[in-house]
Amino acid sequence: MLQIDDTIISLDLLDEHFVCDLGTCKGICCIEGDDGAPLEFNEVNIIEELLPIIWDDLSEKSKAVILAQGVSYIDDDGEPVTSIVNGAECVFTYTDEKGECKCAIEKAYREGKTNFYKPISCHLYPVRLQKYEDYTAVNYHRWKVCNCARKLGSKLKIPVYQFLKEPLIRKFGEEWFEQLEIADNELKNSELRNK
Repeated sequence: MLQIDDTIISLDLLDEHFVCDLGTCKGICCIEGDDGAPLEFNEVNIIEELLPIIWDDLSEKSKAVILAQGVSYIDDDGEPVTSIVNGAECVFTYTDEKGECKCAIEKAYREGKTNFYKPISCHLYPVRLQKYEDYTAVNYHRWKVCNCARKLGSKLKIPVYQFLKEPLIRKFGEEWFEQLEIADNELKNSELRNK
């Protein structure tokens, strides 16, 4: 584990490899699972304000769920998560012409309709954050639906944290990310010296 400021970071972010392979997985991480995507409390309000912008990209089932319960619900841990359809699929997904599952919020961002990219938990995946009283744990989450991403990451030799540079900076800042790079380089150099 590494500590930077008030974060404790799993070494898996440095040691494991990961690159999303959307052409293979078709975005299955957005339509599989037991709960919606974790949300920060302020993100609920942001997404509610975005509804008119993304509404036409949502499926009729998603619209019905949102009208019935809203954009989110509170999970068993007392945290907000995105509402889901059929007990698994995020309400903000849509399927593009290639048959790939994508995010309507991210689509609006890419089209310049909002400055909100998407929920930080989605942007950071496969990293998951766990908040404690004095620190935030930054962990690598392994899920079988991402086997192709691990395979591609290994082939390209891209560590998890490098693949997630943009969202990690979005969440923790550039200085934090620079400290993570320094730690990675120091650990690699010490491992080389120890061989």
